[in-house]
Amino acid sequence: MAAVVETSPVLEILVREPEGYSIWNGPPFNNNNQPGIKLEKVPCISAKFSEDGSRLTVTKTDSAISIYDSCNLKEIRCFQIPNVAASALSPCGTYLQTFQKSTTPQEKNVVLWNIETGDPVYQQFQKNMTKATWPSIRFSSDEAVACRLATNEIQFFDAADFSKGILHRLRIPGVAAVELSKVPGSHVAAFVPESKGSPASVQIYACGKELQSQPLARRSFFRCSSVQLNWNHGSTGLLVVVQSDVDKTNQSYYGESKLNYLTTDGTHEGLVPLRKEGPIHDVQWSFSGKEFAVVYGFMPASATVFDKKCKPLLELGSGPYNTIRWNPKGKFLCLAGFGNLPGDMAFWDFVDKKQLGTTRAECSVTSEWSADGRYFMTATTAPRLQVDNCIKFFHYNGSLFFKKMFDKLFQADWKPESQDKLGEIAELIKSVDSMKVEETKPQGLGSTSKKPASVNPRAQKPAAYRPPHAKNAAVVQAEVFSDNYGCLEGVLREK
Repeated sequence: MAAVVETSPVLEILVREPEGYSIWNGPPFNNNNQPGIKLEKVPCISAKFSEDGSRLTVTKTDSAISIYDSCNLKEIRCFQIPNVAASALSPCGTYLQTFQKSTTPQEKNVVLWNIETGDPVYQQFQKNMTKATWPSIRFSSDEAVACRLATNEIQFFDAADFSKGILHRLRIPGVAAVELSKVPGSHVAAFVPESKGSPASVQIYACGKELQSQPLARRSFFRCSSVQLNWNHGSTGLLVVVQSDVDKTNQSYYGESKLNYLTTDGTHEGLVPLRKEGPIHDVQWSFSGKEFAVVYGFMPASATVFDKKCKPLLELGSGPYNTIRWNPKGKFLCLAGFGNLPGDMAFWDFVDKKQLGTTRAECSVTSEWSADGRYFMTATTAPRLQVDNCIKFFHYNGSLFFKKMFDKLFQADWKPESQDKLGEIAELIKSVDSMKVEETKPQGLGSTSKKPASVNPRAQKPAAYRPPHAKNAAVVQAEVFSDNYGCLEGVLREK
């Protein structure tokens, strides 16, 4: 166990409250089962790690954004940008992208900054921002490829030298959304909505200029209002959730959704064969990119794991579920029902094809596995919920070992870590000891024990009626333009 601890980096957690953000040392906890505090609270509006965990961006005011080295928490640079409405770090923390509201096309309100030098390397005008167009410039995970969605085309850049301008353009009439593959950044998926009787379509192109004469794969569909594009690790497969606001069968007020699967080699272009009708609640690739898990169907929903050829590998049963989380090591899965569901969770060992345990985390807004795959964290956060805000930690088998209550909690995120720095999951889980549950309340200390999920879920308090279109519009507007940036994460992840 000692050898594992020495070779594995210490897990860290970003916790943001109204007074600011702090950094906790993650589990296992040594101080009477209480987390150590690496950084005390620092006032801020928002805080977020880069995709690789190397940098931390902190918005202190509406015009000051600081970038920190997440290892030693020393400030690298502070940018003074008046009236900044949104910001985003590139995956490796090389660039900071900012958006300011603009009134004239002459004002270039989207700026890409080099963090090391503090200089702007690319600027452009963009009238407004939506979920489909922010961040404006997209990067692959290794920052080898960069592209931008423009009117009727995708523009490609040299990610190491933006002074070269646009290297080449991929012409796609009517393109409304793009998704660049992450690891490696070899392909790009483009969505074209329905227009003048023509069906909507999703097309896959290679990122190399000489390879872009024809799409490598294409899938067309009618009754399509929006899509979710999900690339696997390896950039060989794309899952497309097609959403329609209207269900022609009148079975669902919230419309209908279908799951399509396309491969870059063109071997598969079609629907994923699901054994139950109903909406697609969630879909996630394993970190190997060789399997994906889907939660689907009318309640009680079903969950199935498929291989890259769309063949079922494991049935995870059915229940009040709408969320799937695959741990970074690919061995464990958490199947859960959050949002307007009671919060039931089932933990599975995918390798051994068995269920490890069940529990419940009521009113959870966000949930995610730790980088080493041993722990699962859920958080109840504001503004989605204004009461009973808390953080909970579970072992990989579903046993609750820590809970902390907050008067108000805005955000709780694991610090990302490279899998190359972490040991094998079989060795890591040997160091997981059974820990007594500790619940820390703002007014004092108390304890609680894990309760099994009840057969009859507790009745939920009725919520005010809100049409689907109004709900979607509010979420997108909040995501881009709210002054309280960090509070948006929970709302968006819940969707």
